[in-house]
Amino acid sequence: MKILVGMSGGVDSSVAAALLKAQGHEVIGATMSIWDKNQYFANMTGKEGCFSPHEEQDVAAAQSVCKTLNIPYYVIDCTEQYKKIVLSNFKSEYLAGRTPNPCVLCNATIKFNALPMAAKAQGLEFDKFATGHYAKLDFNAKNQRYQLFCGKDKQKDQAYFLYRLTQEQLAQILLPLGDYTKTEIREKAKSLGLAVSDKPDSQDFYTGDINDIIQAQPKVGNFVNRDGKILGKHNGFWKFTIGQRRGLGVSAEKPLYVLDLIPEKNEVVLGFSDETLQKGVIASAINWVSVNALDKPFDCTAKIRSSQKPVQVHVIPLEGNSLQIEFEDLQKALTPGQSVVLYDDDLVLGGGFIQSAF
Repeated sequence: MKILVGMSGGVDSSVAAALLKAQGHEVIGATMSIWDKNQYFANMTGKEGCFSPHEEQDVAAAQSVCKTLNIPYYVIDCTEQYKKIVLSNFKSEYLAGRTPNPCVLCNATIKFNALPMAAKAQGLEFDKFATGHYAKLDFNAKNQRYQLFCGKDKQKDQAYFLYRLTQEQLAQILLPLGDYTKTEIREKAKSLGLAVSDKPDSQDFYTGDINDIIQAQPKVGNFVNRDGKILGKHNGFWKFTIGQRRGLGVSAEKPLYVLDLIPEKNEVVLGFSDETLQKGVIASAINWVSVNALDKPFDCTAKIRSSQKPVQVHVIPLEGNSLQIEFEDLQKALTPGQSVVLYDDDLVLGGGFIQSAF
């Protein structure tokens, strides 16, 4: 089989390519270029992020790995698609008072869509597209659906970030690292003599000031409490996210947290830790991954952030492809714009975007 492997220049995708080649497949390496060299972001921290001007270093690392593995390598330009979809969504969501997860959108629209499509448009021929994500994939003959599962390494599981993939996308991909731990992958890379065996993981989407991307002019607004009492001033509600504690610059007898954002008033609502606890969320734009759409109330587990352990929830389907999701225990910082993903043990049922919390 001829397989195109999306390579980030890191250890995971590098070993994914090596494993597939060892299985006898014809492997092609490809890196998606998303950094516009003409843009200048003044507030970079210097730390690694998947969206950063250090992309050239990642390309060099991926090229070196492909040379070691003796496989062809290409750089695929996805800059314009990334700007139009991921960066545009990032800006509009923040300015609407929501906090997006760009990695979720990038996987569904760029990495597993624009990249392989652009590669084919460039003349590359391949049967499947593979990545170094820690997740598993199988086909269920009973419901005739490809099913997404959590990876073996619960600390590194990345199925959460793949919940928006469609059946058409799942039918075209391979996830060779699902049955490995990160430690095993690093050991494998070392044994193969890959220079990236000790390369640190990317820390985040972007490690600079997010206003580099949002590019909104400072606008003085108020910090207020739930009763509307003014507690202080800020320079723009979009600089904050629900649950944030650091960098508020407002003193109180106990630590303050961001409870809510009110874009139309340019207000940031603050409160104490116990005020951040809520019972549930309304989620929309549901994507059912491994099962057909469920239309009756059911119980399962859910995660509202990738690093969270799944927690028990009761789910009530609503009209308009939405769900009401009630948590067994109160949850902190239920944040509009983020994703809530539903699970049955290790099986990813589906998920959607949080619209509101209650």
